[in-house]
Amino acid sequence: MTHSSEPRGGPRRRRLVALAALVLGVAGFAAAMTGVGVRLLPRQFTAGQQRQIMAWEQSGRWRTLTAGQIFPASVGYQLSADVLEDAAPLDLRALRVAIAPQATCAAGATGTAAAQVLQRSGCEAVLRATYTDATMTYVMTVGVAVLPSAAAAVAADAGLSRPRLAAARADSEGQLAAGVLSMKFRGAAGLYDFSHQISASFTAGPYVIMYAAGFADNRPRVPVSDDGYADAEMTSMARGVAQTVAATLGAQPPRPHCPGAPGC
Repeated sequence: MTHSSEPRGGPRRRRLVALAALVLGVAGFAAAMTGVGVRLLPRQFTAGQQRQIMAWEQSGRWRTLTAGQIFPASVGYQLSADVLEDAAPLDLRALRVAIAPQATCAAGATGTAAAQVLQRSGCEAVLRATYTDATMTYVMTVGVAVLPSAAAAVAADAGLSRPRLAAARADSEGQLAAGVLSMKFRGAAGLYDFSHQISASFTAGPYVIMYAAGFADNRPRVPVSDDGYADAEMTSMARGVAQTVAATLGAQPPRPHCPGAPGC
């Protein structure tokens, strides 16, 4: 009987060791390639990061947009068919007649109480513009109070909210909702001013949208609530303009993504 110097099971054992080494090598290579692939893929934002980026973009619009983009030259609105006692609503347009310079929260509000409400919530500035209807019968000022967050805007708006009341006389004007200070503007007949007949506010993201409307010929002794048609048209114009401004500033941005390679 001959004896071999090869240990028992040697060739098989070497094959198993080699196979194990190959498997480990392939696994290591795959792991390394996965790491490289992840680094080369677009960066992924968490849900929280996405919300922060979207809020940041929304809150910066009042700085990045021009005054004409925030307050368009004309705004469409509708008078309902019920008011007209007709089968179809009437399409109308409000025309911008003035844009005020950026104001402090105290200078753009209707008084000390309203200014304090805005300032307590961190108000940065108030932007304002004035519009009339096409016949120059009604006039309204829309204002944007810039707050640091949507929660701050809600808090400020809650402090401004009051029942909607018509101002029939100058001494009852204080009953209206606190909010934006109406703007005077120059027209063909000189300097226009108006007494508030309606006023209200609502939020759009980190902004409080405020409006006040009245008669363009300054009729403080004629409450708009006594005239159903005038009340409806004045309110439709004011809300239409305010909602258009809100839609521009408060629109939700698209969800952010990072399209490049590493370092994007």
